Amino acid sequence: TIHLHNQQRSERVQLSGVFNVRKGKLSLPVNRWSKRQVTLSGTCLIVSSVKHAHTGKMHILPLIGGKVEEVKRHSHCLAFSSGGPQSQTYYISYDSYTEHLRWHRTASKIASQRVNSVDLSCCSLEELPTQLFYSQDLTHLNLKNNFLSPHKGIPALTRFCKLRSLSLSNNGLSEFPLALCDITSLTELNLSGNRLHSLPADIGTMHNLQTLLLDGNFLSSLPPELGSLEGLTYLGLSFNRFSCIPAVLEKLRDTERLCLSGNRLTVLDLNGLQWLPARYVDLRLNWLQKVSVADAEQLEHIVQLDLRDTGLRQLDVSSLCKLELLRCDRNALSLLKVSGRAIKSLHAAHNELKRLEVQPVPENLTLLDLSWNQLGCVPDWVSESSRLEVLDINHNCVTELPVQLLSSGSLRKLLAGWNGVCRLAERLERSQLEVLDLQHNFLTELPHNLFIKAQSLRYLNASANKLESLPAASLSDDASSSLAELYATNNSLTDKCIPLLTGHGHLRVLHLAYNQLQTFTASKLARLEQLEELDLSGNRLRAVPTTILSCQRLHTLAAHSNCINAFPEVLQLPEIKCVDLSCNELTEVTLPEALPPKLQELDLTGNPRLNLDHKSLDNIRCFRVDPSPSAPFASESHGAPAVWSHGYTEASGVKNKLCVAALALDSFCGVREALYGVFDGDRNVEVPYLLQCTMGDVLAEELHRGQRQGDYMTNTFLTMQRKLGTAGQRMGGSAALCHIRHDPVTPGEHGACFTLKAANVGRCQAVLCRDGKAMQLSAVHTVRDEAEYHRVREHNAIITEDNKVSGVTDSTRIMGYSFLCPSVTPRPHVATVTLTPQDEFFLLGSRGLWDMLSPSEAVEAVRNVPDALAAAKKLVTLAQSYSCSDSLSAVVVKLSITEDCCCFCEPPPPPPSPGPGAQPGGSHPYAGGGDGIPLPPASSGTASELSSEFSTSEMSSEVGSTASSEEPPPQAEPLPPHPNPPGRAGVRRPARGGGGFQRQFSGALSDNGLDSEDEEPIAGVFSNGSRVEVEADVHCLLRRDGAQPQCNSPAAAASPLPPAFPSPAPSPVPPSSPCLGAESRSGTLGRRARANGSVACQGRSQDLIEEAADAPVRRQGGYFNAPAQPDPDDQLIIPPELEEEVRQIIQQQQQQEQLQLPEHHSINLYMF
Repeated sequence: TIHLHNQQRSERVQLSGVFNVRKGKLSLPVNRWSKRQVTLSGTCLIVSSVKHAHTGKMHILPLIGGKVEEVKRHSHCLAFSSGGPQSQTYYISYDSYTEHLRWHRTASKIASQRVNSVDLSCCSLEELPTQLFYSQDLTHLNLKNNFLSPHKGIPALTRFCKLRSLSLSNNGLSEFPLALCDITSLTELNLSGNRLHSLPADIGTMHNLQTLLLDGNFLSSLPPELGSLEGLTYLGLSFNRFSCIPAVLEKLRDTERLCLSGNRLTVLDLNGLQWLPARYVDLRLNWLQKVSVADAEQLEHIVQLDLRDTGLRQLDVSSLCKLELLRCDRNALSLLKVSGRAIKSLHAAHNELKRLEVQPVPENLTLLDLSWNQLGCVPDWVSESSRLEVLDINHNCVTELPVQLLSSGSLRKLLAGWNGVCRLAERLERSQLEVLDLQHNFLTELPHNLFIKAQSLRYLNASANKLESLPAASLSDDASSSLAELYATNNSLTDKCIPLLTGHGHLRVLHLAYNQLQTFTASKLARLEQLEELDLSGNRLRAVPTTILSCQRLHTLAAHSNCINAFPEVLQLPEIKCVDLSCNELTEVTLPEALPPKLQELDLTGNPRLNLDHKSLDNIRCFRVDPSPSAPFASESHGAPAVWSHGYTEASGVKNKLCVAALALDSFCGVREALYGVFDGDRNVEVPYLLQCTMGDVLAEELHRGQRQGDYMTNTFLTMQRKLGTAGQRMGGSAALCHIRHDPVTPGEHGACFTLKAANVGRCQAVLCRDGKAMQLSAVHTVRDEAEYHRVREHNAIITEDNKVSGVTDSTRIMGYSFLCPSVTPRPHVATVTLTPQDEFFLLGSRGLWDMLSPSEAVEAVRNVPDALAAAKKLVTLAQSYSCSDSLSAVVVKLSITEDCCCFCEPPPPPPSPGPGAQPGGSHPYAGGGDGIPLPPASSGTASELSSEFSTSEMSSEVGSTASSEEPPPQAEPLPPHPNPPGRAGVRRPARGGGGFQRQFSGALSDNGLDSEDEEPIAGVFSNGSRVEVEADVHCLLRRDGAQPQCNSPAAAASPLPPAFPSPAPSPVPPSSPCLGAESRSGTLGRRARANGSVACQGRSQDLIEEAADAPVRRQGGYFNAPAQPDPDDQLIIPPELEEEVRQIIQQQQQQEQLQLPEHHSINLYMF
């Protein structure tokens, strides 16, 4: 609840900051200045403790009717006074005149308002503040999301004799406050989101009530006295427990809306509706099993009917002859009958419709949505509807589009993709179409005069067909079409179609990817001067014409997966932002003297013969290039072929904001394990970046706790939810994670030695290709699943019309959004698959990818693409051409599982201790054994080069930074400097010790009272609630010179740890940093933040472009919010004065166990 309050309070915050505050009279010396968190929220000034701004005591000062004055004796100081005879005054001193002026202007506007409306929502109130009663003229009062009770706080509301509007929603009320019946002036009362089981008979005395909101309670009946409220015009009863329509509603003659969505109705009796005065009936999310037919003459008053998500299989509402709007989406309808006399808008998507009967022909119909059904043809009456403007028949079985439909004089938008249309009429009559979507059909040609007759056509998508040519733009060179966007990806277009494009002088977006183009005529490209986005990927082009310089507005050029051997002069364009020339045959790059100021991304991966001068490209925010063959570990594969290899790619959405991230580690916790992930924040950047940088470490910790536990994936997601901190309270994101692990198989045993464990929440999904067929590894949880719906409703959550929980997310299992817990949880769907030689590859994709491509279509699209990077690029390009405007991310992992992989494998050696201990000289944590198992290249991950401490140092402080930035204690002996490659100086501290890491927590109680003096913040400490917690990462890496590791502290050097302190990690290598693998050809070098929010992966050695001075600066604090309630298993806090005594006790216990047990059991000890 507190999370929800903080979320909604933040929406009302106008100004906020930490300033010196003084309470009372300025002349009194006893009142000292103190640092306080000051917030101007709604109509109130809130003063609270700096440490406990959201959880501690708050002083609320109503400003309406008060004063805001300048204090002349102090510079930049304001005096805030409340109204009334017992006014209070706060003096606030600002750091600058600008800040002082902004607060003065904003607060003065509030103070000058009339005292008739006060907003005190989300203030954690148990009683009403006394200042509220200074004004007896209050008419509107908002008290939602507080802790008021019928016997405490609410009775005082009777003092407001002029109160007209009152909101008490989400206060946890279990009974109706009888005191409200005494407020006779009330016209609007909101009691939604409480726990009311019944209404008292006294409610019938509130005769002035016009609006009564009772949604989200536990009501199953209404008192008869409610019928005496003759002035009631709106009654909200959604998401209660009504099993039938209450009979008392017949008496409410002025109520126009019947809102009973989310109840327990099983039968809709249309005869019963004839006695109701309601014109708008909302019955969505009821499990209706039957709809009875009634007399048409008695139902003429019903104008709108909403039956979405009711489970109906047949629906006959032809008796509603005055019906104007019908919504019956997301059911199981196979037959639908509607009266066409008055219908204006009909929504019947996501059903199983094979027949749709509308009689008579609807003359007023303007919008018809029949997408995602099983219609074999377009109904005849559709072409006869003279006012139809929008028709959506996507995802049906339509084989023919009537010529009358394409030549309709009223139709403006026709969506007919994902059908079985083989041909269209050769010629059209005049058409008024502005948007035409014909993708995913079997068309070999378009009407010859399409662009000539459809002069208003602005958007055409004909991707995923079998087109060999395009129609001419006009009959003469002087005429010009209105076409602005043309998508013709994944066809069979040849060079002959290029001259036909020149007639589209207003063309801004052109997608011709994955066709059979060999050349793009230079003179023709020069005529497309308005072009802004050009995608020529997946063709056979050898060059991009130099006349591309004529396209001065071009901001995006995608030409990957071609045969281009010369870098185009695209960097001379002033508006260019993104250039993708990956997977070509480039050998050199010619750069202008000054790079374009708006250039954000240059992708040159997949060009193995390319030679670059990295210093000339250090100003590009995101630059991608293949790792150099001379880079450390770049070619170190132990002479064995890799079992898996990957490629990944990302693409920002239409708003140039990258809200996705990918995780790719070919070598994770050892050369026999790998980790891949995709994260999608929908509209936010922070959550996917946090997941990318942190989730690998969290998974490694779970493996170290118990490598064989079956629920380690679930624990990873649940722990990661806590690590998100404040970012996870207000934002969320989808996640899909795939972990490959090695299980040795002895000779004679059946089965494979590699297992793939996939887990996901939200809309990110993973798919495995086995024998050429798609095998789903993920599940999407929404309220359309009956079990999920009941679980969400058990927690009294509201589901909005777009099927989103509380209007926030349509996924009931997702990372973040902790203020929606427990309705929305991060518990993932987990699937485990044993990999076999029949498994070719698996892929992970973000939400936008799966919205456009089905699993089988995605598998078929990239099955014959040998290169993993090119495969990932193709998936993203196809999704973009299929009308996806969201951010996209795809990871493709190629598998080479052979019978040799399933031979007997020696288990890996025990891990070295993270503390002081000997490490065999010359050994490397990634060194593979000589057991013959094919191993992936060690360089494909970044475990040996990057710690998670570095990979997460860029995280924004607004999501809660808490890890310490202090250097470790001095060593007993100085270590030789770490061999940094050129350009990497200062990126890492000298490596030490074995290959594990420890994460440590400590907790201490702290005073959270507002009136106590706030202490100065301590570096590396984050205050959360009533606990102060410290979180730090201690990473230990192997030294490359193979020398013996040195002790990290004098205490450890003098007294090495006893055998009771082994590494908590049973893996032979340290957990790798969860950033993208540098061996991946799409890996991004130079971990710098892009302008659109994405972060490029940290590269290695000479492939690092940024200078050391440009590396992210480590802030004080780390990258996690300190958890409010740390897991007891995560910590064992030992006071320093007892540390030596505990060491001796544990050593004695260990010696006793050695005498009793044949083998030792390691324990994890986290201490300070």
